[in-house]
Amino acid sequence: MLIEGPVEVTLPDGGVVRSDRFTAAVCLCGRSARYPWCDTSHRRRPPRSRRGADSEQ
Repeated sequence: MLIEGPVEVTLPDGGVVRSDRFTAAVCLCGRSARYPWCDTSHRRRPPRSRRGADSEQ
């Protein structure tokens, strides 16, 4: 999700991270190594609901 910056994000543990960029990319899938910021990890793996679907059939 793209958000106009600057932006502050409160993490589940109560910590706060800030981006001063003009536009910040926030991770919504949870795969990013830089969470809460998106690092495009979602492009390299199939969606969670599809992972392992073939082996279940």
